[in-house]
Amino acid sequence: SEEATIGFLRHAEIKHGRIAMFAFVGFIAGSNGVRWPWAMTLEGTPFPTDAAPGAQWDALPSAAKWQIVCFAAIFELWSEGAMKTHYMKGGKAGEFPSFKDSEVALPHPVPFDLFDPFGFSKKASAEKKAAGLVKEINNGRLAQIGIMGCLAESKVEGAVPAIAGKIAHYDGDYMAPFEANFHLF
Repeated sequence: SEEATIGFLRHAEIKHGRIAMFAFVGFIAGSNGVRWPWAMTLEGTPFPTDAAPGAQWDALPSAAKWQIVCFAAIFELWSEGAMKTHYMKGGKAGEFPSFKDSEVALPHPVPFDLFDPFGFSKKASAEKKAAGLVKEINNGRLAQIGIMGCLAESKVEGAVPAIAGKIAHYDGDYMAPFEANFHLF
């Protein structure tokens, strides 16, 4: 139905915007030398310094990459399977199901929800929530443009004149994230 299609497209836009916001902040942090304070591997290999964010990803061991992919898959399965009313059947697009109040039982207690972990927006009016969603959608759209601009500039210097020379060059392939090391064992 048309309502289901609109729900699907709106949910996809919100979800892609959220991922783009994470990606953009991560790209900027990685480009500016922000690193975890611990070693990257159990053997003590440190996180790379002075490397483009794409090269930082390439330096991760395969097990770490698979852990990240599996963590995202678990969130995706939860977001699709634990909804009370699915967004394609009249539910709210962009909503992430609660860990605490779900009809689906988790194998261990989860003290906080992913969205609004401290309950600050529970008492917000419907108008305030709707305005916040519009802001989130617009920020997500801008983040999608921003991350693609950073990726383009890292591959072709001068591709984005406003940030020319400010992004480290990356020789790898963004479209093949497991290119350097694609195996499970």
